[in-house]
Amino acid sequence: MATELARPQEYPTFGLPPGSVRGIISVLICSFFWIVLLWPATAPLTVPLAHFFLLTLVFLAFASPPPHDPGASALLPWVLRVLFVGGSAVVVGLALWQDAALTAARLTPGPAQVVQWPLLLGCLAGGFGAALVLRTVLGRHNPLFLTLRAWVGTIAILLLFAETILQFLVLPGISEKNPDVLKVWEGVIIAAVAAYFGARA
Repeated sequence: MATELARPQEYPTFGLPPGSVRGIISVLICSFFWIVLLWPATAPLTVPLAHFFLLTLVFLAFASPPPHDPGASALLPWVLRVLFVGGSAVVVGLALWQDAALTAARLTPGPAQVVQWPLLLGCLAGGFGAALVLRTVLGRHNPLFLTLRAWVGTIAILLLFAETILQFLVLPGISEKNPDVLKVWEGVIIAAVAAYFGARA
């Protein structure tokens, strides 16, 4: 009589239910937009183009496969999904109600940023594709791959926290900003976040 092969046990990042880390990352990505839209009108803020590329990854948070472990809870991932979708709807609605013109202006990247889209797209595709290749080579349940995936998830979360602090607390106090350094920084963030989503795809 044939026996069914047991599925290897998987250890999600931080021990959270599958989809939770993607939910946390999605909330961090959306919260950047929330802060920009709710920031006092006296401050000249716009959303950097890189964050729109990050926003495309948020849609992948809904593509989480069902947990293989019957005992795994699916509540937290769905709570996070409701949070970033509902929070975004509330914030955008409030911002439009307060000042529709300002909202549109803050959601429109400057011409100097728009020309960066090939580089940012390359970082997005490169990070996502590299993770897919690594998963194919090592195997989805390979211990080394699982360790690397957990580290990439941790690094992506820390980078998004650092980006929020940088954009709202550090850069406003710097009179002369180096656009090349900021371009590299944004590319690293996109590649790291895309790599985690690619590893979990």
